[in-house]
Amino acid sequence: MSRTRNAALLLAAVALLALAGCSGKEQKADNPGGAIIRSSQDPNGFRGAALDRPYSMPATTLTDTNGNPFNLVTSTKKPVTLVFFGYTNCPDVCPTVLADVASALTKVDQQVRDQVQLLFITTDPARDTGPVMRKYLDRFDPSFAGLTGSLTTIKDVAKAVGVPVEGMQKLPSGGYEVGHGAQVIGFGKDDKAHVLWLSNAAIGDLAHDFGKLVEENR
Repeated sequence: MSRTRNAALLLAAVALLALAGCSGKEQKADNPGGAIIRSSQDPNGFRGAALDRPYSMPATTLTDTNGNPFNLVTSTKKPVTLVFFGYTNCPDVCPTVLADVASALTKVDQQVRDQVQLLFITTDPARDTGPVMRKYLDRFDPSFAGLTGSLTTIKDVAKAVGVPVEGMQKLPSGGYEVGHGAQVIGFGKDDKAHVLWLSNAAIGDLAHDFGKLVEENR
């Protein structure tokens, strides 16, 4: 997506932070985090959606895929942390977003790549055990970290960063899906997020912004 189209994207994003469930069905707009998204070109040069009111990373402790405690503030050691909520049984949105992020990270220099950590926080802790998440994330990038916890705790974390999580929705087949926001949120070393990317962000734009975030957080 060209930068000349960025302003139009951000205008559309004002109503977004949408509930983009993994079923592919259109969901109602929802913005429980009260995000204020800049409605014009970001003067700082990011191609994602700039947040005029940045999110703060909650100091919540979850559990990683090895069963160890992982605090979202003290356990994040790299200058740039990307946060994405999803679940391994998601049929479309989650694998697309994770594949796009992984692809974007292959397009930046290794020195940049080494400064970025993606956290995948499951919205389906009942099924997404540590081994299940590890096997799933390894398909995209072995460095991606998977985190779980109680659904209540996960919803609290998601709400703090403006990501709606609906919980289980039964399917005619007898299974269920989980409605959730599909944005990727970019945090700097100050544990604040000033930018996010929607699920349809171009890979080139992601790569550009990841590099810029690293540069600003050295």
